[in-house]
This record gives sequence, C-alpha cells and structure tokens, in this order.
Amino acid sequence: MKRSPALSWISIGVALASAVGIYFLPNFSLWFLIVLIANILLAVFCGLPRRSPRNDGGCDSVIASGAKQSSVLIVCRLLVGALFIFSSFTKGVDPLGTKYKMLDYLSVYGMIWLNDVAMILAVLMILAEFLVGICLITNVFPRMAVLGATLLMLFFTTTTLFDALYDLVPDCGCFGSAVKMSNWQTFYKNLVIDAVLIPLILNNKQLKNCLTWRGQFVIGCVYALAFLGFEIYNYRHLPVIDFMNWKVGKQLNTESEEPMRIYLKYRNKATGETQEYLSPNYPWNDSVWMSQWEFVEQRAEGGANYLGFSALDEFGDDVTDMILNTENLFMFTSHDLTKVTEKEWDKIRNITDAAEKHGFTVVWTVADTPELVEQLREEHSSLNEVYYGDALEIKTIVRFNPGLVWLDNGLVKDKWSAIDFPQGERLQKLFER
Repeated sequence: MKRSPALSWISIGVALASAVGIYFLPNFSLWFLIVLIANILLAVFCGLPRRSPRNDGGCDSVIASGAKQSSVLIVCRLLVGALFIFSSFTKGVDPLGTKYKMLDYLSVYGMIWLNDVAMILAVLMILAEFLVGICLITNVFPRMAVLGATLLMLFFTTTTLFDALYDLVPDCGCFGSAVKMSNWQTFYKNLVIDAVLIPLILNNKQLKNCLTWRGQFVIGCVYALAFLGFEIYNYRHLPVIDFMNWKVGKQLNTESEEPMRIYLKYRNKATGETQEYLSPNYPWNDSVWMSQWEFVEQRAEGGANYLGFSALDEFGDDVTDMILNTENLFMFTSHDLTKVTEKEWDKIRNITDAAEKHGFTVVWTVADTPELVEQLREEHSSLNEVYYGDALEIKTIVRFNPGLVWLDNGLVKDKWSAIDFPQGERLQKLFER
C-alpha cells in the first residue's frame, strides 16, 4: 500500500517551523529536542514517497521540472541545496575566519599536528559544501550530491552534539560571521537539516539527470573552479561582504552611559581548567602564561555597541577610546609580527612616511609581547606607537596579517590586506579624499 505524501509534507512543515523556533531557544530544551527527533523518525517512517507511474527510465533536466521527481523530493532537494549554498557562501567569503575556527577544533580534539594545513582543509571543506549545494539545486550528479550531503551532515551533527554537551568550541562558525548561534542552536539546526535530507537518502534512485556523465562533470568542474576562485580572492584580499563589526562605513564609537566590561575566558592547555578575567586584568604580557593558556570565548556587559576589541599600551592602560576618537588615524594590525615579510615592511614604511607627512596618526595594534616588539623596532623604524590586544580580537578587525584600517573619529573609512596596501599614486589619491 502506498503511503500518502501528506506525511512527508507534514515533516517538511515541522522542519521549517522548527527552523524558526531555533532562534528563540539558545539553550537546551528537552521538549524541542523531542520534537526534532520525532520529526526525523517521521521522515524515516514516510519511506519512499509515492512515485510517478512511469518513472523507471526517466530523467530530469539540469533544473528539475518535477515531471519525474516527486514534488516532495524537489522541495527537499532545493531546501537542502539552498542551505548548503548559504553556509558555504558565508564561510567562503571569509575563509581565514573558517581557518581560525578550524584551528580551535584541532586544538580541542588534540589534532594540532594538522595546524599547518588548516587553511587547505578549510578551503576544501567550504568547497565541498558549495558543490553539494549547487549540485542539489541544479540537479547535477544528484546522487553523489546526496551522498556528499549525508557524509557532511553525519560529521556536522556528531561534532555539534559534542559541542552542545561539552561546550568544546563556542560558536562552530557554521555560517561564518554572518549568523551567530549557540552550540545548542547549531545542533538543533543540524537535526532540522537531517529531517529534510532523509527523503533524498531514501529516494536516491529517483534522482536522475538527462545529461551524460561527461556533461555533468564539466558543469561540476566549472562550479568548483568558480567558487575556488571566489575563496582565493577573499583569502588574498578582504571579504567582498564583511559581516564583522569593523566593516567599512561603520561608526564604532557610539555613546553609552554604562561603561563596557569585557570578560575573557581562557583554558589551561594541560589541565583543561578554565578561568574568566575582566579585561585588561589578565596576564596578557606574560609570554609563559600565554603559552600555557588558550583563548576560549569572550562576553560583554554594559555599553551600547560591543566591538569585541580593546587595546592597551605598554603600561596596561586602556587606549581604546583614544583610537576611536582620533581624526584620520591609520592603525596597522597584526596577530603575529614574526610573519610579516620584508616586502610588507617596505609597504608599511612607505605608508607610514606618507601618512605622517599629511598629518595622519599612525599606530599599531598587535598580539605579540612587548619584548618581541622591542626587538623588531631595531630593524623597522615604522613600528613606532604600538598597542596590545587579544589575537582573536585583532583577527576580527582585518583578517589578513598584517592589515591596515583607516579610522576617522571612530568611522571605518577603509581597510586593506597587506596585498592591497595603497602605494604610489593610489596612496597619494587616498590623502586627497
């Protein structure tokens, strides 16, 4: 006896409603978890949707018209595909951010031996997500796309379950910096996707394409090369769409009656012990302590506009307000000065000299120790006014190392990666703006 597709539509409806409900449930909710698991079981129970009577030898065009695949399958395929494309775009627009998040996971799972290839792993993971999504949307290699989605969701669901239970990594970065979710929300989200993916898994044989294997392969290669180029561009330059606080055009120094209090949580690498500190009251300038403890997360209390950033001078005094209330300030950023190349130092020297001639203030915000800064000053005179901040906070200002931000009384007028540092005529035109 054939099952009515009504149950499948109910399962899809519950999944979509649950996706909205996730927004209101950042913490563990037993009843909501029961609903999500029950919906997965319902999707499994529905089994194979009712098939068209003459579907054995048919196939679909590149964009399925629905003539051969059931409407339930088409909706599931488009929903899962769209989700994977959105997820890959928000990460692909900021591949360095995904790398930093991957380093967090490698650290907590004791796989730091993969740190050197974290960037490659991040790029490949994002590319895999995009290919799964675009192939599902356009019905290219649909069976392989479903297999890829299944493997990815098994990995994501398992990883986020451990995150939710043990709080291993705050915010998995599933949607890059575009959408912030708690660990439980991320796990719920993956259960919703699993429920919509199950009909595609159970009906894999109905997913067909009229094109030859070679034709689909060519289309797939075009997809892969195009998105890989997109990732490389965002890696070498800056995100084409900036989802972070320090995006160009944002006014940072909004007024607030209540002072901002920033709390930083660190974990001991050896014992797993965690400690929370009120910034800047933590041993940020103790190189031994910093080598033994790793940053976990930060939270803020008070204030109207939390930037996730604070800068200290060499005496430990907070200079954040000074940075955000100075006219025409160039701030170079670096989370690791040892990785700045000689070619980049030359560019920095040119910018510093030209900026000072035009009355600009030039400062640095770095995550290195004062001792290292003193050593580098002997070789690089442009490393003059230096302030100190947390490496994670600095990475949110400019992803590239080193980077440059142009601030004007707290307004982000422009920013550049080292590859795009303005030189020559471009630099002169900048001062005329």
